[in-house]
Amino acid sequence: MTTGDLDLDVCNREPIHIPGSIQPHGILLAFARDGAGGWRLTQASANAEPALALATEQALGQRPEEVLHPSLAAAVASFLAEPQLPNRPVPLAVIDLPQAGSVQVLSHGGEDGAALVELEGLKGANGLIDRVYPRMREAIERLETLDAPEEILACAAQEVRALTGFDRVLIYRFDADWHGTVVGEDGNGRLPSYMDLRFPASDIPVQARELYRLNRQRLIPDAFYAPVPIVPALNPATGRPLDLSFSVLRSVSPIHVEYMRNMETASSMSVSILLRGRLWGLISCHHREPRVASYAVRSACDLIAQILSVRIAAVEDRRDADNRIALKAIQARLLAAMAQADPFIAGLQDVPADLLRFAGASGAAIIFEQTCTLIGETPGSEAVKGLVAWLAEQGEPEQFATDNLSAFYPPAAGFEGKAAGLLAIAVSKLHASYILWFRPEVVRTVRWGGDPRKPTDHKSGQMRLNPRTSFEAWKEEVRHRAIPWSDAERETAADLRHSIIGIVLRKAEELAALSRELARSNKELESFSYSISHDLRAPFRHIVGYAELLHDLESDRFSATGRRYLDTIVDAANMAGLLVDNLLHFSQMGRSELTPVAIDMNELVGEVLEMLKPEAAGRPIDWKIDPLPVVRGDPTMIRLIWQNLLSNAIKYTRGREPARIELGCESRPDETLFWVRDNGVGFNQAYEKKLFGVFQRLHRSEEFEGIGIGLANVRRAIDRHGGRTWAEGRVGEGAIFYFTLPQMRGGETAQKGRL
Repeated sequence: MTTGDLDLDVCNREPIHIPGSIQPHGILLAFARDGAGGWRLTQASANAEPALALATEQALGQRPEEVLHPSLAAAVASFLAEPQLPNRPVPLAVIDLPQAGSVQVLSHGGEDGAALVELEGLKGANGLIDRVYPRMREAIERLETLDAPEEILACAAQEVRALTGFDRVLIYRFDADWHGTVVGEDGNGRLPSYMDLRFPASDIPVQARELYRLNRQRLIPDAFYAPVPIVPALNPATGRPLDLSFSVLRSVSPIHVEYMRNMETASSMSVSILLRGRLWGLISCHHREPRVASYAVRSACDLIAQILSVRIAAVEDRRDADNRIALKAIQARLLAAMAQADPFIAGLQDVPADLLRFAGASGAAIIFEQTCTLIGETPGSEAVKGLVAWLAEQGEPEQFATDNLSAFYPPAAGFEGKAAGLLAIAVSKLHASYILWFRPEVVRTVRWGGDPRKPTDHKSGQMRLNPRTSFEAWKEEVRHRAIPWSDAERETAADLRHSIIGIVLRKAEELAALSRELARSNKELESFSYSISHDLRAPFRHIVGYAELLHDLESDRFSATGRRYLDTIVDAANMAGLLVDNLLHFSQMGRSELTPVAIDMNELVGEVLEMLKPEAAGRPIDWKIDPLPVVRGDPTMIRLIWQNLLSNAIKYTRGREPARIELGCESRPDETLFWVRDNGVGFNQAYEKKLFGVFQRLHRSEEFEGIGIGLANVRRAIDRHGGRTWAEGRVGEGAIFYFTLPQMRGGETAQKGRL
């Protein structure tokens, strides 16, 4: 038989709340309402006869006053008269039964409207609350004077042992994975110390933890007891076993009894420690021989557990508050740094120590607008980009935190030395933008109370789970984990994210408002430019026309100086008219509608070169033209782009022998890049931004003709297409001009005639 045949989850499904039996140190009676509104005995433990006036079989189905011992009947009658029965055991009375002696009577409401009454024998002087109270008061006073967590836990263990007389008392705390660690202990040396040992979650299965949460007290006086069955086994009214979730006498799982025997404890008692309604841990008491703790003692220990939970909560809350205050101060400094930076996200890079201290991290990464900035000890940029891509695939969670990244993202196994733990916040909903904090792997040695793996044996061809037989310290090396992120760190990181999102939204609103204002201003400027340039054309033509008439009709009356002045007027008016025409053309380019079609760049460049032949005539030019793709664009504007760039290349290579002009392209995921390179006069790179401005020139008109509007037209045409323009150059060594056009969408192809 293989381990695949073994159901490792069998403990989690064991019906421990309906065992069908009780422990023999008490008696259980179950009552249900009859049709007339009264109560009748429906089930009882097989040892119930000391509490009954009749034999158990005869008492079933009878009214309480008819079958209960008279001293018990009065207490039970007052309980059953309550309009709402409590769902947890409450003490009714202490009575004397002829065959059982002094007993504590407890009762509570059960499932399906049942009422359960339990009787526990009282032995010893500590059975009553008035005998327990002085010691309990002293314990409470001691606990209230302590502040250090380890002192509080040790004190609680000492006081519980003093109250109960058990050989050993452990304070047992659960972690996030429900493994338990002994964090406080007091003993007399008869049982081994388990201080600081860890116990696996499987020792206390899920349904057992839930019962500990619901029913805070649990007593097992003798691990070698013989269970007392409940008769009948099924509730006559429901046909189901009696639910004993809140019973103080509930029988114990056979696996747990065997576990106790293996631990060499004949008796045990546990009291739950609840913190804000969640099971924080247990006070667990053990004794080598059978031992009974009265309900009064258990209640005193329960009160100590509740006070302990209050003290623990106060310590943790104070520590958490101090941590949050420190984190808020760092957050304020981070936000202040961002407020002073442009772009704002760069402010985080200016305070690297605060960024790391904010999350207690050894490294951080800022991924914003397709840039990746690394700070401290981090994986490489490519590894970080891969991690960000994976985070984006998870639906861009607002926050992701783990102390075991490789369990979620296997490639992280390659950089656990720098990033075994990850805390990530998404800071943009438009792009995959994140702030990541990293913590390295921390290799730890955990001391378990015995080998945590559950042993098995084979019986009758079946594999059976056994409780552990050894509780000697067993060491395990824990790898692949970083120090976990605290609640305060995660919550403060979420606050930082909200603040950054607020900054992003404000920036977006400001940019949108500025964009609207610029659009309005540009529209007004274009209208003004168009109107002015259109209106100026006629006066300049008149100046040229009348100056030429004056030259033709009256030139013989002018002196040589006068004729020279007249020629200057004509030249200046012609130049002014050309400027106005180009300005009008520039304005029209911003106002005209695009008509995008498929354009074969090879054909278009060929046509432009044919048109420019007169400019290149008589000059040796070495042309190198790479194959060009089909693009989508407005043919008039694309033609203008090539015409300006190639005309400039021809012009500014004048004097080079030979002139070399290259045309090329490169396909990218989102765009196609084109360039025109020449070996002409070049330019100073410091003035690159001036090149594409209106009427901006870097050379004198005496050297190279032109009015400085061609490249402005190129930029405007490319902007209209959603592309980019820039240039690189060195004086005397040539220049290269770049422009991009967006890639065609998936439904479009790069073959001519398919668009």
